[in-house]
Amino acid sequence: MSVGLAGLLLALAPLVSQASSSLAVEMGCYNCHGTPVRGDAPSFERLSVKYAKRQGDAAAEQHAVDELLRGEPLQRIPAHEYLSPETARQLVHWLFEGAK
Repeated sequence: MSVGLAGLLLALAPLVSQASSSLAVEMGCYNCHGTPVRGDAPSFERLSVKYAKRQGDAAAEQHAVDELLRGEPLQRIPAHEYLSPETARQLVHWLFEGAK
């Protein structure tokens, strides 16, 4: 990777993070996972701590995307059912990166 490309990627990193936070707002994720949390929904902080342990693990990230789209066997989460695979991937990646 050239120095120019590396510099560009570093410059864009805050925009990617901001875009994911904005996406979480746009998709209504903060309604349940924000502060205060709704019901038994985990907070973004709790989710990001859980996923940070596996940061950089593409298989774990894909597994989290699949879980998000599939939902809980005994508990329907309608908001998750409306996520596209790409949106779910972006949100999960944001969580794996610390949800900042």
